[in-house]
Amino acid sequence: MTVLSQHPTAIVDSKQIGAGTRIEAFSRIMARASIGNECILGEHTTVEDDVVLGDRVIVHCGARLCQGLRVEDDVVIGPNAVFPNDTFVAKKTTTEGQRATSIRRGALIGANATVLLGLTIGQHAIVGAGSVVTRSVPPHAIVAGNPARILRYGSTLDVGASNSRTAQAPPSSQASAIEGVMLERISLIKDLRGNLAARELGHGLPFAPQRYFVILDVPGKELRGAHAHRRCKQLLVCLRGSLSVVADDGTNLQEFVLDTPELALYLPPMVWGIQYKYTTGAMLLVMASEPYDADDYIRDYDQFLAERALL
Repeated sequence: MTVLSQHPTAIVDSKQIGAGTRIEAFSRIMARASIGNECILGEHTTVEDDVVLGDRVIVHCGARLCQGLRVEDDVVIGPNAVFPNDTFVAKKTTTEGQRATSIRRGALIGANATVLLGLTIGQHAIVGAGSVVTRSVPPHAIVAGNPARILRYGSTLDVGASNSRTAQAPPSSQASAIEGVMLERISLIKDLRGNLAARELGHGLPFAPQRYFVILDVPGKELRGAHAHRRCKQLLVCLRGSLSVVADDGTNLQEFVLDTPELALYLPPMVWGIQYKYTTGAMLLVMASEPYDADDYIRDYDQFLAERALL
């Protein structure tokens, strides 16, 4: 392989440099590093042994890529970003193992961000400038802060109710950008003794439930779900408080705010679902069309994409 451009002040000991890669001034590439095709390594970049970069990776000036890092194609790493490999720090600051740190394809790491050892930054995720990432970041999530928290999901469209109860109500049945996903609204039956929300088959309940479960007492920074089902259909109703649900078909994402029992979100099989932004005291009711079956769950996003491709 040939290097398109290597500044004379750069120290490049590795022989595994892909075609079309550019290495700028004062960079250091150690002997057992592997660099893909058409990458750009900015000034004062350090790439240690056992670091593997995919194709078209851009590493801006001053970034330090420590031993064991795995970076997939089309990733952008901002100036002075750091990926430490200190196992002692990892034990103290993360709940995840000491496996290699992984940056999945299309992710963006902001300037001066720190990603601790053993974490995974998911496909097309964004880590904000100056963030300290202490837990793995899901695909498409946008995180920021110290410690980094999920702010929202990239390329999503908010639909349905807003956090304001005075917002205009959506129609009784609203199809989404994700095939098969529906947002349903029923009217509350109001009474001086209290209000009632009810659903029955054919009227707000699209299937006969075989089980239900309730999610509650979720800390605001946490997310739930992050999986798809092969066969099971689900209906999600927020009984108290509010939360956001992201539906993902592998190509498009759409975000829904559930903040009243009048709303129910129908998720068909083979849609990746995530719930987050739980308010204090929020309570989510989930009705399922099937009994619990561990084999019905797809918890790995790559596996989900692979199975979606076969549909």
